[in-house]
Amino acid sequence: MRSQHIWTERDEQGSKREVRATKFGGTWRLQAKTAGDLDWTYYERPLLDDLLALKGILVRKYHRRRASSEDVASVEKLIADQTGAES
Repeated sequence: MRSQHIWTERDEQGSKREVRATKFGGTWRLQAKTAGDLDWTYYERPLLDDLLALKGILVRKYHRRRASSEDVASVEKLIADQTGAES
């Protein structure tokens, strides 16, 4: 089953950036687009800030029973893999 989470953020210059995280077949795929861009940027290795934001979103959704604990755990594993931390 597909799981999709979308959020927007602003950088230091005030540019709006939309990020989409989709989980399909047990694999997370993140893409982002800045205001004014025509094409989406697909990340083979997602940015750590995006993964941390996704984790925060999933934890809040999990508390409201709108996300699974497996989704939270899989994102925590991606973060640990990127930071080199033990899980």
